[in-house]
Amino acid sequence: MDLIDDDEAGGPGANAPEFTVSELSGAIKRSVEQGFPHVRVRGELGRVSRPSSGHLYLDLKDDRAVLSAVIWRGTAQGLRTKPEQGMEVVATGRITTFPGQSRYQLVIESLAPAGLGALMALLERRKKALEAEGLFAADRKRPVPYLPEVIGVVTSPSGAVIRDILHRLRDRFPRHVLVWPVSVQGERCAPEVAEAIRGFNALPRGGPVPRPDVLIVARGGGSVEDLWGFNEEAVVRAAADSAIPLISAVGHETDTTLIDLAADLRAPTPTAAAELAVPVRLDLMAALAGLEERRRSGLARGLSDRRRRLRDLGRLLPRPETILAERVQRLDEFAQRLPRGLTAALQARRLAFERRAGRFGPQLMRWVVDQRRAMRDRSVAGRFGPALLAALLRDARRRLEATGGRVSLAPLHRSHSTARAGVSALEERLLRAGSGRLEADRARLNAQARVLETLSHKRTLARGFALVRTEEGQLVATAEDARAQARLRVTFRDDDVLLVPDPGPASAPAPRRPRGQKPAAQQGETRDTGAPERSGGGQGELF
Repeated sequence: MDLIDDDEAGGPGANAPEFTVSELSGAIKRSVEQGFPHVRVRGELGRVSRPSSGHLYLDLKDDRAVLSAVIWRGTAQGLRTKPEQGMEVVATGRITTFPGQSRYQLVIESLAPAGLGALMALLERRKKALEAEGLFAADRKRPVPYLPEVIGVVTSPSGAVIRDILHRLRDRFPRHVLVWPVSVQGERCAPEVAEAIRGFNALPRGGPVPRPDVLIVARGGGSVEDLWGFNEEAVVRAAADSAIPLISAVGHETDTTLIDLAADLRAPTPTAAAELAVPVRLDLMAALAGLEERRRSGLARGLSDRRRRLRDLGRLLPRPETILAERVQRLDEFAQRLPRGLTAALQARRLAFERRAGRFGPQLMRWVVDQRRAMRDRSVAGRFGPALLAALLRDARRRLEATGGRVSLAPLHRSHSTARAGVSALEERLLRAGSGRLEADRARLNAQARVLETLSHKRTLARGFALVRTEEGQLVATAEDARAQARLRVTFRDDDVLLVPDPGPASAPAPRRPRGQKPAAQQGETRDTGAPERSGGGQGELF
C-alpha cells in the first residue's frame, strides 16, 4: 500500500504554518517564561550535582513528580544553606526550558530550608557525618592553658559580647586580648569565622603580632537561623584543625551548635568563656600566700629539727680535753725520751770511736815505754858521757821515725770528726722531727678547738637564745619542770639571771603587739605591788 501525504490528500493541518525545531523551541521557551515569571516551589532535594563550572544541578521532587533545577555559580556562592540530598527546601526562581534536551527546569535564585524541622534534620545529618570523621572525638581535644598570656577573641567588635568578655577578664585576671572582627550572622558569618580561626593559627611565634595561647569564638543568643553560620562545615573543620586550644561560647546555655562539639571546651555564655580562660587573681594570691606560709613553717620546722638533732649529736661528742689528752701525753713522753735518746746516741758514737781508736793502743803504749826508757837512758847517759847520750838519742830518733812511719794519727782525727758530724746530724734530725710533730699536733688541736667553738652553746646564746637551769646547774626542758623549781638560773649571752617561776597554770600567750609599739610597762603602765619586777610575761621574777 502506498503512503499518501496529508498535504496531498488535503487532511487536517494542511494549512498550518511550518516551524523549524529551533523556532518551535524558542516559542515554547517564551510561553513558559511569560506564564511563570516568578514561582516558589517546595519539595525534597534529590540529585545534587556540583560540576567544576561552579553551577549546581539538582532535582526537586515529591511523591508524584520531579522538577529539574539549576543554580548558577554566582547565586550558589551566596547561598546561606548548602543544598544536600534529602533536604526539604523552598526554592524561589523562574521556570524556563532547555531546548537542547527538550525539557523545562527551574532556575533557582534563592533556597531556604522548609521550616525548623528541615533545619534540624539537616543539622542532625551533618552532625552524624562529621562525627563519623572523628572531628568530635575526645582524644582530639587539647587542654586549655591555666594562665594564658594572650587571648584571641573571634566575635563582632560592636556587640555587647566583647564588652562582657573584656569586663570579666579585667575583674578576674587582666590579660592581653586580640580581637578578630567577624560577622556573627548572615551569609558572611561562616567564611569569616573560619578565616579568623585559621588566621590566628597562622601567626608565628615571636612575630610582631603575638600568637594567642587560647581562642574564644563568641556570639550572643539567637534563633536557629541566626546561629546557623556556626553549624557550617567550614567553621567546624577550622575549629577541629586549630592548633590553639579553642573555647566555644555561641548562644546561651540551651543553644547547641556544631562548633561546640568540635571545640576543645564549651562555655554556656561568653562571660563564662572568659571565666574558663583565666583564673581569679585574688584566689591565686591567697593560694600563693598559703603555700608561702607552709614553706616558711616547713623551713622553720626543718631547721628546728636539724638544730635539735645537732644538739643531740653534740652531746655524743667527746670533750676536747679527752681528745687532746692522749696526744699531749704522747708529746710529753717524746719530750722525756728525747734527752735520753740524744745521750744514748752520743754514747753509741763514743763507743764506736773508742773501738776504732783501740786498734792504735799497743803502738802508742810501745812509744810511751820507749820514751820512758829514753828518759832513763838520758839519766844514765849523764853518768856515762856525751858520746853514749848522743848514741842513745840517735837510736831513739831512729825507732821513733820507724814507728811514726807505721802509725798515723790522721785516721784517728778523721774518725773523730766523722763521729762528731754524725752526732750533729742526728741531733738536727731529732730536733726537726720533734718540731714537725709539735706543729702537726698544734694544728690538729686548733682544728678541734674550732669545731668545739662552732658547736658551743655560746654561739646559740649569741643569736638570742637562753639556757634555763636549776640553781644546782641541771637543765630544765619543760614548763612543768620549771614551775617545780624554787629558782631558775637563765643564762644569756653576757650573764646569768635568777628567776622565780610562777607556780600557777601557764597563761595564754600574750597577743602579738604591732611592730614598734612598746610593752605596757614601757608606756607608763606600772603596778606597785611591792614585789620585784616581773619579766617574761609574768612567768618569773627577776633578781
